[in-house]
Amino acid sequence: MKQQPAIIEANIGKRIKSLRNKKRITLESLAIETGFTKGYLSKVEKSQKAPPVSTLGTIARALGVTISSLLGEESPATPICLVKKGERSLIARDGTSFGYSYEAVAHKFRNKIMEPFVLTLPVNSKKRTLYQHEGQEILFVLEGTMKFLHGAEELIVEKGDCIYFDSSILHFGETVGDKAAKCFMVIYSPGSR
Repeated sequence: MKQQPAIIEANIGKRIKSLRNKKRITLESLAIETGFTKGYLSKVEKSQKAPPVSTLGTIARALGVTISSLLGEESPATPICLVKKGERSLIARDGTSFGYSYEAVAHKFRNKIMEPFVLTLPVNSKKRTLYQHEGQEILFVLEGTMKFLHGAEELIVEKGDCIYFDSSILHFGETVGDKAAKCFMVIYSPGSR
């Protein structure tokens, strides 16, 4: 089975704007609710900025939806879902924004309280972006080695290692060595339903 085509990032911004307008939330109100600037959110809506998954989570919570709905992956409600390897949608970054890619692995399940992804961190990423958002995360390294910063702590996380952390503390991961780090990542954000 072939992998699903990449999600078109331009559509993410359009969905955010559409949901915001549908709920009659101004850009200024969304900025206050999320902590992002009005200018940044405007660029996201116009697809001039590609937000990382943690930012999508913050925006989704403020709009009362899931990250999956922003990605256009909502489907009928079901108590269980199976997403075959070839059915995962790839969200690729071009390296100039955040330099990573991630795949939605449970997009068929509605009203998730956790958001699972396969995250790939490339070798020699050009940009270092620190993340911070409400909730908790788990990262299980499937391939490669990653240097992970969490607050003042720096950890080397290798294939088979797992970290569970408070995502309200500044954090960042990057590949170490000549092989991309691939991780299974789960984000939990309170009130993400």
